[in-house]
Amino acid sequence: MPTIERQVTISNKLGLHARAATKLVVLASEFDAQITIIQGEKEASAASVLGLLMLETGMGKSINLLATGPDAEFALDAICSLINAKFDEDN
Repeated sequence: MPTIERQVTISNKLGLHARAATKLVVLASEFDAQITIIQGEKEASAASVLGLLMLETGMGKSINLLATGPDAEFALDAICSLINAKFDEDN
C-alpha cells in the first residue's frame, strides 16, 4: 500500500502542546491508517500524545505527515484541516 505524504505548517500560538496533541491523536484514531509525523530529525506516531509532545513543534514550524492504510488520504485531509484551523483554539 502506498504511503501518502503532506507538509503543513503549525499556525497556532502554542504549537503542538498537550491539548492540541490530544485532539490530533483522537482524530487520527478514527481512521484505518498508520500516521507518522516528522519534524526535522524527530518523528512520532500520531497515536502517541507523548511522542507528539517530544517533537517540540512550535508556531511556524513545518511538519511532514506520512500515512499508509485504507483511510490514509482521508486521515491526512482531516489532520491538515485540524492543524490549519489552529486546533480550534482562539489564538
